[in-house]
Amino acid sequence: MTRWFWPLVWRDVVQAWRGGGIGMPVAFLLLVASLFPFAVGPDANLLGATGGGMLWIAALLAALLPVDRLVTPDRDAGVLDQLAVRGIPDEMIALAKLIAHWIGFGPPLMITALPAAALLKLSADTILRLEIGLAVGTPALAALGVLVASLTAGLRSSGALAGLLALPLAIPLLIFGAGSLSEGSGAAIKFLAAIALLLTALTPIAAGAALRAGRE
Repeated sequence: MTRWFWPLVWRDVVQAWRGGGIGMPVAFLLLVASLFPFAVGPDANLLGATGGGMLWIAALLAALLPVDRLVTPDRDAGVLDQLAVRGIPDEMIALAKLIAHWIGFGPPLMITALPAAALLKLSADTILRLEIGLAVGTPALAALGVLVASLTAGLRSSGALAGLLALPLAIPLLIFGAGSLSEGSGAAIKFLAAIALLLTALTPIAAGAALRAGRE
């Protein structure tokens, strides 16, 4: 499997880099963090209380920014058909895209969260809990992006439809992600990890079935 799996992951990462898919989530998060104080005012206490939850919402939306480029270009170019002809399972293709999508936005987003948190005047403890939560939750956000991209590939206005599908599914991630920012939030982190594990485990199966159905 490693003979073709990791080159497939690397191919998707390189395509995301060339297409600006890595820079967009970073720029989006910084832009939201810069504008949020103008909306709620310069009160440090208010920013500290609401900024962490806002960063989680921004992280979700950043994960969905490149969703229309995760599957549709390969489908339209016949790449998915060629991989299927070579006997590569659709589930493994979906897993490769999940890993590549996370590499493209997860670590850069976690690094960008540091200056974004400083703009929002978050405390050091809150920043630490935010980074732990993002480390646990960003794989699930990547999985969600790949799942909705597979379900909407080839449909008209797939980007808008992907957002409508993803937002309800992301509500538990947002609830426990934001809940993990408060003191004594061990239970929230555990629930977040459980949801992330379930979503990342089921996404290759569901996305692979969607890719197969779209080809038929």
